[in-house]
Amino acid sequence: MPNEHKDPYKPKTRILLGVTGSISAYKAASLASALVKKDYLVQCAATKSALQFIGPAALEGITRRMLQTDMFADSSEIAHIELARWADLILIYPASAATLARLRMGLAEDLISAVFLANNFKVPFWIAPAMNSSMLEHPATRENLDILAGWGARIIDPDAGLLACGEVGSGRLAEPETMLALIEDFRAET
Repeated sequence: MPNEHKDPYKPKTRILLGVTGSISAYKAASLASALVKKDYLVQCAATKSALQFIGPAALEGITRRMLQTDMFADSSEIAHIELARWADLILIYPASAATLARLRMGLAEDLISAVFLANNFKVPFWIAPAMNSSMLEHPATRENLDILAGWGARIIDPDAGLLACGEVGSGRLAEPETMLALIEDFRAET
């Protein structure tokens, strides 16, 4: 990655924002925008299923960086290794149930899960789940979250309220404002 720090004595915090397949993926654009306005460097990565909910142009326009989706797009770099080395904080926002299962099983089937393995908790790895309440409370999902937390991932609890499916319950993606406050606290501590 090129030298992107204007002031060598106060480097910008680099956030890798992973977006997975969820109806709440649109909130990733709001979070990315808020982070850029607060002078963070934001690089977005998305799974193929995320692109069913949000287009690359939105994330690229906000961050002024090409959206990363493919481990093999540029043969001059090993994308998952380079992104893991580049980031000061890695956040999956939103994290689908399928993504949680892949992370827990160590399946590097997409760029985001490969970054998870390549990082191996060298930098903080945060996960913000978003899904239907029944999916969130399923024993498989609960176990996946518990194991990921036990390994060192920070799980950002989802909110409760009206879900996209019309049900009311837990599983709403934490709001961008909540995430921004948590990231600002992180930056203040580092």
